[in-house]
Amino acid sequence: MLDKIFGSNNAWGPFILRMALGAFSIIHGTQKLFGAFDGSGLQSFSGMCAGMGLKPPDIWAIAIAIIQFLGGIFLVFGIITRLSALVIGIIIVVMIAGGVILIDIEYQIVLVAACISLIFTGGGRAALRD
Repeated sequence: MLDKIFGSNNAWGPFILRMALGAFSIIHGTQKLFGAFDGSGLQSFSGMCAGMGLKPPDIWAIAIAIIQFLGGIFLVFGIITRLSALVIGIIIVVMIAGGVILIDIEYQIVLVAACISLIFTGGGRAALRD
């Protein structure tokens, strides 16, 4: 029984990463799109995009917020997992390069590592379409 759970051919690890990274992306996308979860909304995020040199900042803000939100949903359901993880990882790296540090840099490094892991492993168990 334990071998099935902890065995090396187990695909529950990617499932757990999908759920965590998907929840992160949905929450952050919702913060940007709607100002939910104490988020600042699109107008404030557009200013952040302008500060990073992304032009036009309004278009970038909308695109990034929608990609984060939908990418998170795709990850949770295991739909185009590798592509979703790649795009979310790129967004995080661009934010880091633009000087946007959430809490601590270590937090973002772990998120990028989770994205890279999902790019290599795919969605794991219970993925609808990988």
